[in-house]
Amino acid sequence: MSKYEAINGSECITGLSDPQDVLIEFYHAFNNQDLEQMENNWLQSGDASMSNPLGGIKRSWSEIKPVYEKIFNGPAEVFVEFYDFSIHQTEGMFCAVGHERGYFKLDETEIKLAIRTSRIYLKTKQQWQQLHHHGSIDQAGLLADYQAIVLQKKV
Repeated sequence: MSKYEAINGSECITGLSDPQDVLIEFYHAFNNQDLEQMENNWLQSGDASMSNPLGGIKRSWSEIKPVYEKIFNGPAEVFVEFYDFSIHQTEGMFCAVGHERGYFKLDETEIKLAIRTSRIYLKTKQQWQQLHHHGSIDQAGLLADYQAIVLQKKV
């Protein structure tokens, strides 16, 4: 059972040994456009991978990093929080499965985001690092709107 209904990065971190604190670190980095903190959250190897509706499949931090750079340095405002989630943990791995909600704003256009999300973390040198992220948008209309505005504006 989670101690949080939702995680958006504004919660207090007591350390990075608890999976929920590691997720707080990720959402803090994302919602505050902190590329250095984001890089610390991800596994720095060719094994890291990310799959999402806009970026496709990216393998290794060197391919994943430009996706975040584009989001963080682009004209759009993006905010997400992780909710309705569960964490499944072993000694050296955890998987967080749930939903993200939030918004994407560009100029006068705002799209409410609803994304199914999973994140897998490995413990390396006593530190949790993200190995994989997968995000899916179930609603065909929302996916089409999101893709149209982002790809049209080349955000």
